Amino acid sequence: MRKPLIYIAAFFLVIFTFNPACSLIANDIPQSKRTKENFDFNWQFHKGDITIKRQVKVGGQGGITDVNVEVISKDTVIDYTDLNSYKVFYPSDWKEVSIPHDWVVEGTFVHDNTMGSQPAGNGYLPTGIGFYRKEFEILASDSGNKISIEFDGIFRNSTVWVNGHYLGNHKSGYVPSNYDLTDVLRYGDEGKNVILVKVDASEYEGWWYEGGGIYRHVWLVKTDRLHVSRFGTYVKTPEVSKDKAAVSIKTTIENEYKTEKKLTLVSKICDNNGNVIESITSSQTIEPYGKIEISQTGAVQKPMLWSPETPNLYKVLTEVTENGNILDTYTTTFGVRTLEFNRNGFFLNGKLYPVKGTSNHQDFAGVGVALPDKINWYKLNLLKEMGGNGYRAAHHPPTPEVLDMCDSMGLIVLDENRFLSSSKGGIEDLTTLLLRDRNHPSVFMWCLENEEWIQGTVMGTRILESLVAVAHKLDPTRPVTAAMNHARNEGGYAQVQDVVGYNYGDKKRAYIVDHENYPERILFATEGTSYISTRGEYINDWEKGYVSSLGLWEPGWSPLPGEDWGQIVHNPHIGGLFVWSGFDYRGEPTPYRWPCVSSHFGIMDICGFPKDGYYAYKAAWTNKSVVHIFPHWNWPDKVGDSIQVHCYTNCNEVELFLNDKSQGKKKAEPYKKIIWPVIYRPGKLEAKGYKAGKLVTTDIVETTKSPAKVALETDVNTLKTDGCDVAVIKVAIKDDEGRVIPTANNLVKFTVEGPGKIIGTGNGNPTSHEPDKASQRKAFNGYCLVLIQSNGQEGKIRLKASSDNLTGTEVTINAE
Repeated sequence: MRKPLIYIAAFFLVIFTFNPACSLIANDIPQSKRTKENFDFNWQFHKGDITIKRQVKVGGQGGITDVNVEVISKDTVIDYTDLNSYKVFYPSDWKEVSIPHDWVVEGTFVHDNTMGSQPAGNGYLPTGIGFYRKEFEILASDSGNKISIEFDGIFRNSTVWVNGHYLGNHKSGYVPSNYDLTDVLRYGDEGKNVILVKVDASEYEGWWYEGGGIYRHVWLVKTDRLHVSRFGTYVKTPEVSKDKAAVSIKTTIENEYKTEKKLTLVSKICDNNGNVIESITSSQTIEPYGKIEISQTGAVQKPMLWSPETPNLYKVLTEVTENGNILDTYTTTFGVRTLEFNRNGFFLNGKLYPVKGTSNHQDFAGVGVALPDKINWYKLNLLKEMGGNGYRAAHHPPTPEVLDMCDSMGLIVLDENRFLSSSKGGIEDLTTLLLRDRNHPSVFMWCLENEEWIQGTVMGTRILESLVAVAHKLDPTRPVTAAMNHARNEGGYAQVQDVVGYNYGDKKRAYIVDHENYPERILFATEGTSYISTRGEYINDWEKGYVSSLGLWEPGWSPLPGEDWGQIVHNPHIGGLFVWSGFDYRGEPTPYRWPCVSSHFGIMDICGFPKDGYYAYKAAWTNKSVVHIFPHWNWPDKVGDSIQVHCYTNCNEVELFLNDKSQGKKKAEPYKKIIWPVIYRPGKLEAKGYKAGKLVTTDIVETTKSPAKVALETDVNTLKTDGCDVAVIKVAIKDDEGRVIPTANNLVKFTVEGPGKIIGTGNGNPTSHEPDKASQRKAFNGYCLVLIQSNGQEGKIRLKASSDNLTGTEVTINAE
């Protein structure tokens, strides 16, 4: 029998800036030379291509790549196909933007099935080419330091110039890119600096909406020439017990001076309150322009283990000194825990731990793929509230902030490589992913590919084996998997994985049959379900592109919500499940094409509004008593007809009432729906849930009156004045008794007063062609959403909402 895979480690996340929480530890430590400056603001954006004739003399590109550009203020038309067009700057063709930015979501839907990798795949929004330009200054005092720029994510095929110098090209839309600017910058009186980034999003990497632009954060990193390398620390705990966790720290240091340096490396392990647990000191000489790795060992006594329920974190403060002077600091946050995969399932900290996960693309209503940090947090929090403890970044590396949040909030992450490629570029991208993310306590396994066509082939096995070797070398603390949907028992493909990934392994009971037939195999349900529905819709409608929430239709392999989890409970060796998908997303509108522009797969819609299936997972994944009945009860054309009332619950019994008359009490079978046939009469449906004969919860659905008013509900009352923070405001159409109208589609108009702005709207309608960047939005089945962002100033932000013939309302948010 195959030996269990046991991974005992401390995982950590890298934070480049000095962490104030650790300032309590080292009271006499001076400020490090290392800074990580947010570089998101004051960019200019040009949509469309600009022909740039490459110069053969270094630094001679000029034009918009530098400050010596001719500015044309008069009305004119620029022919950007002209080889010299880049030499002029026409302000009217550029607009001010902040990063993250996705220009594709700002576009107009086009009925063109040739866009993207497959018809309807990208949601019918044109992509194209765009340019980002920024002027900035560097202090004279920074001369002598190392200065680099880090792009967390640009979709895609980005080319960078600084001060007329071509710096490079980066193809990937998901892996970060980094450029050393030290030599080509101007310092102090030397003059201003210009960075120009060309982004070509006309090519795709996936079959879903991928957006276009600099859609993740940008950072300007400044260090001494003797410094910790990019992604330069790695921590493991080779032994973990109740009393002690041994800590192994590896730190990579670079000397970019032209002289030999004798350095001292101090690594301080801190608890979450900032107290020093242990300090480890090492001294070593490093040659000019050399790079060394220093290994150190320490310990955490009586460690508090990391888990989704108790996301306990520790810190390591790394100090690089010379002659008593601190030249660099580098802070990491880590968590201590153990992982074990064996034939019986997945074990976290020694206990069987079924993963209640969802697979997720990265877009959201109103903003496309350019999510402010707050929106990422909002999405993750919705998953946690549903009872989820796992997050799969599908099908590419996530933005770093998502992993930071999963560390601190408590979500287990399946971190995914984009392509099955052992080419130079493929290895480089995987290497970057591993070095960047191997330190997060949330990441529990690497997924090296998803549903590649060459799964199960001899060639595919060779490629996968090369990637596995890279992963094992750079991070022996975690297993690797591949999300397989076919050929699992062919070509030796499964044998090179530590844990064999099963996408839709319930088909023909594959993950049960293979468990019996392959006694050496450890497996995990990397993806499943694919249940489709449209929020608030209960009839399949090809013309409108809606899918009923009442039963199964397409795709043919999907179980009902909740029933998928029942399979995991009955077969714990599967380890858990990542449901496809947590949220609706743009593109891939199975089973439709035009006019559908977004998917139906989500447990929640693209705004985060729950669908009915959400309550099946909340019932299965939480200890909270749940009874949820549907459909709505507004059916004026069905009086006297029989309507099936469905119920998701985790109660033992549920009794249904219509207008206070019992329709019967039914016993609940775990993870399955209850259904009553009911003769429709307007009024009140009420379901009462019982456990051990005791009433524990109820759910009420009522026939509503006509729309009477608009209601607003904000998730926060205060925003930070950082120009980044966001308020998520739910908009509902209600009757005069305050009940949401489940079929309302009223147009709601918004105005903002004070130091804030609307950055996007949405409503969850998969066939809505309304612009996301607008000051109005139609409700869809009672709801829509508006996102308000601070502009960096203090004051009161007032959002007013109005709709014809309805009573309007407003909400006030303090920016402070």
